[in-house]
Amino acid sequence: MRSRFAAPSARLALAAVAAMAVTATATATATATAGSRSTAVRACVTKDLTYKVSLKTQAGGYFLVTAKAKPGVTCYLEGVFPSASFGSSADTEVSPAEHAVSDRVTLSGSTAAYAGINPKTTNNDHGREFDFLHLSVAGDESNAVTLTLPETATVDRPTATNWHADPADAVPFSG
Repeated sequence: MRSRFAAPSARLALAAVAAMAVTATATATATATAGSRSTAVRACVTKDLTYKVSLKTQAGGYFLVTAKAKPGVTCYLEGVFPSASFGSSADTEVSPAEHAVSDRVTLSGSTAAYAGINPKTTNNDHGREFDFLHLSVAGDESNAVTLTLPETATVDRPTATNWHADPADAVPFSG
C-alpha cells in the first residue's frame, strides 16, 4: 500500500519541478524578447527630429535639409525622399530626384541625415515665390513642420533627393 501513496507524491514533486522549469524558461524568453525590443531601432516620425535648412550654390542652387534626432531618440530614416512642399497646392510638392531607394540612415546623438531640395527644375522664367517649406518624414504627412527658408525661393517643379548619411550625396543634380 505504501507504494501507492508514494507514487502520487513523487508525481506531484516531479510536476512541481517541471512547472518551475517551464516558468523559468518562459520568464527568460519574455525577458530576452523585451530586451531585444528595447534595443531595436524604430522608424523616425517627424516629431523625433530637428531640422535645419541651408542654401547651397552647387548644381545651380538648392536647399540642404539636415535632420537630427532629438535628445534621447534613436530612429532611422528610410532612403526615400522627404515629403515636402512649398505651398498647399499640388504643383509645389517635391517629386523624387532619384530613381532608387538609398541606404537607411540611423539617427542618434550628432548623426545627421541630409536631403537636397531643388525648388526649380525648369529652365524658364515661370514659378511662384515662397519663404517657407512644409516638411515631414514620408508617411507622417499629418505632422508636417514648417521651416523658414534662408531666402525666398522661386518654385517650379521642385525635386528632392533621398535621405543620405553624407551631405555630398544629397545634391539634386538636374539630369
